[in-house]
Amino acid sequence: MSHGSVDHGANAAYGAHLANDENPYHPFNSQIEWEVARWAKLRGATSTAFSDLLSIDGVSERLGLSFKSTNELNKIIDHELPTGRPKFKREQVVIAGESFDVYYRNIIECIESLYGDPDFARYLTFAPERHYTDEDQTIRLFHDMHTGKWWWNTQKKLDQHCPGGTIIPIIISTDKTQVTMFRNKSAYPMYLTIGNIPKEIRRKPSRGGHILLAYLPTTRLEHITNKASRRRSIANLYHACMSRVLAPLQHAGLEGINMRSGDGALRRCHPLFASFVGDYPEQLLATGIKFGDCPKCDVEKDDTESNTVPLHLRNIGEVLDALAALDQGNLAFVRACAAVGIKPLIHPFWEGLPFANIFQGVTPDVLHQLYQGLVKHLLAWLEAACGATEIDARCRRLPPNHHIRLFAKGITTLSRVSGTEHAQICRFLLGIIIDIRLPNNLNAGRLLRAVRGLLDFLYLAQYPCHSTETLQLLDEALDLFHENKLIFVELGIRNNFNLPKLHAARHYHLMIMLFGSTDNYNTEYTERLHIDLAKDAYRATNHKDEFAQMTRWLERKEKILRHQKYVSWRLAGGHQADPYHSRPPDMTFGREQVMTKHPSAKSVSLEKLAMDYGATHFRDALARFITQQSRGNDPAPLDSQALDVLARDIHFPFHRLPVFHKVKWCSVDARGHGDVHVTLDSVHAKPQRNVGARLIACRSDTALVRVGMNSKDLRDFRVGQVRVMFTFPPKSIPLLFPPTVHLPTHLAYVEWFTPFPPAPDRNSGLYKLSRSLRGGETVASIVPVADIERSVHLIPRFGVIAPREWTSDTVLEDCDTFWLNSYIDRYTFSMFK
Repeated sequence: MSHGSVDHGANAAYGAHLANDENPYHPFNSQIEWEVARWAKLRGATSTAFSDLLSIDGVSERLGLSFKSTNELNKIIDHELPTGRPKFKREQVVIAGESFDVYYRNIIECIESLYGDPDFARYLTFAPERHYTDEDQTIRLFHDMHTGKWWWNTQKKLDQHCPGGTIIPIIISTDKTQVTMFRNKSAYPMYLTIGNIPKEIRRKPSRGGHILLAYLPTTRLEHITNKASRRRSIANLYHACMSRVLAPLQHAGLEGINMRSGDGALRRCHPLFASFVGDYPEQLLATGIKFGDCPKCDVEKDDTESNTVPLHLRNIGEVLDALAALDQGNLAFVRACAAVGIKPLIHPFWEGLPFANIFQGVTPDVLHQLYQGLVKHLLAWLEAACGATEIDARCRRLPPNHHIRLFAKGITTLSRVSGTEHAQICRFLLGIIIDIRLPNNLNAGRLLRAVRGLLDFLYLAQYPCHSTETLQLLDEALDLFHENKLIFVELGIRNNFNLPKLHAARHYHLMIMLFGSTDNYNTEYTERLHIDLAKDAYRATNHKDEFAQMTRWLERKEKILRHQKYVSWRLAGGHQADPYHSRPPDMTFGREQVMTKHPSAKSVSLEKLAMDYGATHFRDALARFITQQSRGNDPAPLDSQALDVLARDIHFPFHRLPVFHKVKWCSVDARGHGDVHVTLDSVHAKPQRNVGARLIACRSDTALVRVGMNSKDLRDFRVGQVRVMFTFPPKSIPLLFPPTVHLPTHLAYVEWFTPFPPAPDRNSGLYKLSRSLRGGETVASIVPVADIERSVHLIPRFGVIAPREWTSDTVLEDCDTFWLNSYIDRYTFSMFK
């Protein structure tokens, strides 16, 4: 490895092609010309609309543009901007006597483009690492790909063949997608990314961590009338195209090639096929396995429901030997393939790739296996067990929360449910089936444990960082489902559980240990890429010979994006960013509490706080707070009764208070990846209001409030309903408090729920809470808003049948017993499990 200086980095090399030191926007004459060009290619309307805009008399002259139409702009981009990513080429592949077009790029140049991207230079990893949580190195961590065992094992094999090389793990994904709503037009994109880029960057399409490698043929070969022959030909066409695209990896993977990363450092790199990301049909196509079988292991079809049958990954050596039987004639080849459990594939794409094992490389697919697979099945089973009417009635009566989508019409009538919607349903699913009556009065405990096991598995599988301990919890959650799943057989809903997607869950533990956590290889990312790289590209064409136009449109867009990085670098003075030090992700997210600069209501009377905000005991709680704070550092604590007596003498020097209707928590870029700030959580405290002739009830969210010092002990937290958030008028503070008292800026009036019980419910795993009362009255306090940790969601205890007079707006007042919902987000789940 040799290190270059900053001047030899990717941006400096890019600038050398432009050969213009004075103008950072060159070949564009000015900032405004560059901004217009960028808008036209990244955000703008159609090519015709842009040309029409520029043809309006005086527009080009007023803006000082050197181009007068889309075609003139395209010429500048095509001929004067350096090539950012490699160009596409069209080749023909012949299968069954017919030729098909495949549009693809040179994979080595694509890898060099990602590896040499200046935006990724600080973050790249070049060697495997072992991370531990303890000094004795007994609890190992798995998060990014370089912490998994695959990279370690492959590095050892590579070092035996060619010591000192840097592995570039190649992650390939394919997925056919519709590009039109009605005309049944589809595209078959093939994407590439590399495991050296951290997963937090790879999973954001806006960061450009994936590259479109090819458009594969979408033909269904309908001219072949024999169905078996057609399926075989489609598989062979797929593998012939994939082989053509991936062929350069055979030599480069073994012998290595010198590559320069974005900071100018030169290394001998070995691009090696690591993993294949796709849904179940794509996995079957890639591996050559028959429908219903597992694409990873040799478990029999009838044993896929078992959680105890031993698992053995398919033997890649035996499969490669069977594929070599092609030279012995058709019959011998078909028999040899059948003996090892695969279809007779003619030279599958992975056959000649060094150190490749496709059966190991097929990764878990959270979107299709869990959300669109197991959760979809589970919802159908629960509808059959509990009844659609009752489930929908409960969905409509859930209290609002930042993380909860309220399905006003219920969930059983939804059609074409997306993965996002399934995720939203999972956030409250367990809580709404508690106490529901099952047919024949069967024990609902087993149903709750089965659902809980599946939901726990779903949430644990998506942890951004795993340890040997959390992987044990993952296995226990799956065991809990399997131990209780027969309740669905007794209810007459299922005969068996031979579902490939359920069986796939057994492989998650090993795959996380090999390739890191599941957010390294989720098909959700490629689903999002379809919009940018297939659907938007198709819309930009005239729908004739569309793939040639789509590839050209994409090349121009990538050139603009590359030039944007260079312009930003030039304007920043051509400096490299500070060194970056990787650290494991945690469950908390970096977050900071944010209040608006100005109050939502500048002056609200104390009477209105009681009437419109529901803060019935506000005056008493505020008097107690003032009494307590006024005592300052008095060592003798007051009991509740003495406090009440002293509070009676408090007189407020105000009749109105400034009030805030929301507190929110925003993300912080804790890991230094340049992430944008997003709202992660919020708590609302809004008054009732009239909208026309209708009275909208007040919204007072429930929150987790810190009442002790230990942030990991549940006994130091209480759940409270936040009715009002306010500040003292500045002039009143010296009249109420001695100068030594340090008063929090923002305060909240909170009505308490009972402390957490010692243990959660045995079946649901949820904590049961009720209103905290004293003498039949609600217990309330004033607390600093800073002590509010996060929002929490309480699910009403509906009983056997949900009372129909309850509504989402008023259920927190109507119901007296609740379940604390631990599934609203990942952090709440980890805290209460």
